[in-house]
Amino acid sequence: MNLRERYDAATADLEAPFAVVDLRAFRANAAALVARAAGKPIRVASKSVRCRALLEEVLAMDGFAGVMAFTLPEALWLAGHRVSDDILVAYPTADRTAIAALAADEHAASVITLMVDDPAHLDLIEEASGGRPVRVCIDVDASYRVLGGRVRFGPRRSPLHTAAEVRAFAEQVVKRPAFTLVGLMAYEGQIAGVGDRPPGKPAMARAIRTMQQRSRMELARRRAAIVKAVRELTELEFVNGGGTGSIEKTVAERAVTEVAAGSGLYQPHLFDYYSNFTGRPAALFALPVVRRPAPGVATCLGGGYLASGPADQIRLPQPYLPAGLSYDANEGAGEVQTPLLGEAADLLSIGDRVWFRHTKAGELCERFAALHLIEDDSLTATVPTYRGEGQTFL
Repeated sequence: MNLRERYDAATADLEAPFAVVDLRAFRANAAALVARAAGKPIRVASKSVRCRALLEEVLAMDGFAGVMAFTLPEALWLAGHRVSDDILVAYPTADRTAIAALAADEHAASVITLMVDDPAHLDLIEEASGGRPVRVCIDVDASYRVLGGRVRFGPRRSPLHTAAEVRAFAEQVVKRPAFTLVGLMAYEGQIAGVGDRPPGKPAMARAIRTMQQRSRMELARRRAAIVKAVRELTELEFVNGGGTGSIEKTVAERAVTEVAAGSGLYQPHLFDYYSNFTGRPAALFALPVVRRPAPGVATCLGGGYLASGPADQIRLPQPYLPAGLSYDANEGAGEVQTPLLGEAADLLSIGDRVWFRHTKAGELCERFAALHLIEDDSLTATVPTYRGEGQTFL
């Protein structure tokens, strides 16, 4: 039985559209992440999972410890459900109501760490919390800058780039009794989030690999200096870095105590273009064929589940099974219908399914209230996504 037949058979009683997670692939991906981390713990990026049951499953595996949440309301919800006793909010918050709730909840305040990189963050948190103690982590800009900073590679995150800048800000944090500085984070998105094997673009691949190698060398020196400077002021519980695309590179730095990963559990198609690892597609969605408007064309219901990021072709979901299908350039993936072209379309009948992979990982869960879990050849459970539990954090 091939993969498409296995998925079709396991979900025969379901009406598409729906989403599934192949547990065999999910667990294999988790094991591969742990092997790449070489003994350093992996903090699970919840943004890339967005399903409480699967977060709990992966946190029960050896090698994973803690959650990297994407909003404070999400972190409060996870803490309330006792999903983890170590939750780092990866992005700064300006949610005064949530900050007040954090400060008023003794358990939440003991397990949740907020992200800061600006004195304005400290002022806002201190005011909203009423001066009650809050754990914080400093976000460090990990981008790679060349030509005197006129050209940069990497996400526009923290304004704190140099060891001197981070130390000066850390001095402000430790002087304020409302804050306990427990960690540093530096996400090298230009390495972890950029595949070095773009299809059909060998020159670009060489340029990306050169940039990433130079960036790794520069960041390793700078991160070590930053950690040393901050440790002179206070003890740190963790120094977080990396992502699915850079795990084995990031853990090689002595200054880093843990890495973050999440996308590699689902292996969306954006992560197919890395030379240092290969994952197994674990999260998929199925759409029904509802029209055959012409030879070589099969039209699915819905499908316009575009990913965030720059508006380019790679943000479209990828028709996966059966192989050989492509989009109509004039329609792409549509809100209510998605025509698919190719010889494989002639093998599809009305009522058949087409299996897709999303560009990103957790964003798929914003489209579905549940994930159907497939183990071997059977559907073993159905679990709610965040949205299925009534939670819409972003």
